[in-house]
Amino acid sequence: MALQFTTSYLEDSLTLFRYNKKLAEGAMAQVTEEQLFVTIDPEANSIAIIVKHMAGNMRSRWTDFLTADGEKPDRDRDTEFEDPPATREALMQLWERGWDCLFGALEPLSDADLGRTVLIRGEPHSVMQAINRQMAHYANHMGQIVLLAKHLQHAQWRSLSVPRGKSADFNRKVVAGEASQR
Repeated sequence: MALQFTTSYLEDSLTLFRYNKKLAEGAMAQVTEEQLFVTIDPEANSIAIIVKHMAGNMRSRWTDFLTADGEKPDRDRDTEFEDPPATREALMQLWERGWDCLFGALEPLSDADLGRTVLIRGEPHSVMQAINRQMAHYANHMGQIVLLAKHLQHAQWRSLSVPRGKSADFNRKVVAGEASQR
């Protein structure tokens, strides 16, 4: 991720959400369709289940973000951990719908909105607190997606950042102005 100087919390938050989304998508692109549904133990979630849960959370949290509680009455969180969409295509459509809710809620905001109060499960949060809460939640799950994909691909894994053992080469390219900032 190339750093772009900003003093806007919202601009920076949107950049971080997009960066983490891209990382998770880069990881998911490396696994087979079958691997999207693999669990590494009986208590673990598959990539597909994590995506389904994140999409459900995003729909609930970001739909009518400023005017309705972020825990919608029609959300059944427990079912997010069951029966994911059966295909990569359907899973990715669900993923995009979740992100559309997030970006649709955040992009129209201004920094003046950050102090407004929103509710999540009846608890008041400033808009900034709500964004931070979800950033942490999603980053956790996107890290799980990357870890699972890397585990499943092991020797075929292509690094999503600076590959192991290549830091010195990358740093030389940065100094020379040749490196592609991810």
